[in-house]
Amino acid sequence: MGQLNIKDDALIADAKALAELLGTSTTAALREAVQGRLAAERAAREDKVRRKYEALMEIGRRVRESLPPGTDSSSDHSDLYDEDGLPK
Repeated sequence: MGQLNIKDDALIADAKALAELLGTSTTAALREAVQGRLAAERAAREDKVRRKYEALMEIGRRVRESLPPGTDSSSDHSDLYDEDGLPK
């Protein structure tokens, strides 16, 4: 991978200040900052996907509960086919 060339003086100053506070190199400080933000963003996106999944599962549960008694939501449709597997 190539070299990163930062031309933002304020960012460079902040990176140096962070490195000084952490007692490490500017590269290590930037690495820690970027990795921390990357981990947070990934976790937030995974949480968003999980919440969507849970919402969809809740919709499915409510639909299933709203079905009339005796309605079977299983995949057993043997009543529709004869012993040879052909439609009745």
